[in-house]
Amino acid sequence: MTPRVKICCINSIEEARMAMQFGASALGLVANMPSGPGIISDEEILAIAKIIPPAIATFMLTSETSANEIMLHHQRTLTNTIQIVDELKKGTYQQIRTALPAIKLVQVIHVIDESSIDEAIRISDSVDALLLDSGNPNLPIKELGGTGRVHNWTLSKKIVEQSKVPVFLAGGLNADNVQQAIDQVQPFGLDLCSGVRTANKLDPTKLEHFFNAIYAI
Repeated sequence: MTPRVKICCINSIEEARMAMQFGASALGLVANMPSGPGIISDEEILAIAKIIPPAIATFMLTSETSANEIMLHHQRTLTNTIQIVDELKKGTYQQIRTALPAIKLVQVIHVIDESSIDEAIRISDSVDALLLDSGNPNLPIKELGGTGRVHNWTLSKKIVEQSKVPVFLAGGLNADNVQQAIDQVQPFGLDLCSGVRTANKLDPTKLEHFFNAIYAI
């Protein structure tokens, strides 16, 4: 089965339309972060989310770490999916589910070492999907995604094999390595930002090459 593709760091309605035109089934809209590319305001996220057809998933990336703050953040953006990029430290996933029953929850797992596998399997009981990325939330300035780095796909494969929910693979994906990524990890979906950008702008040529590489598999 061809993986779903999420194009992240969408910063305008024009970029959203371009990504959908090439075949994206999900769009990532990056809210306030301690680091990384693609950050736009909540007002811009809301404006983009409003024009996206219901069949396309709109992921609001939030760095909030409490259930209440995540729910308040969603009220400002009204996407159909919440991507939690840091650890949920206060409150529970169930609180968010109860308050927002129609909204999908995706938890980012920063694949660092074997402990990331245990974390992913435990959390997969509580969310709709996992997203495996190459950040490091333990650094003085947290890396919560958008690094452009490939992580250890052997660990990612183990998570995919044991997760109770679909898994997206992120981190340094591009047209040259996506076939290997799919073969090795077998993810439900692929998530990329820098791999389809030139000078921080969505690049139609790179998008075309990426989707051609996927469909050639």
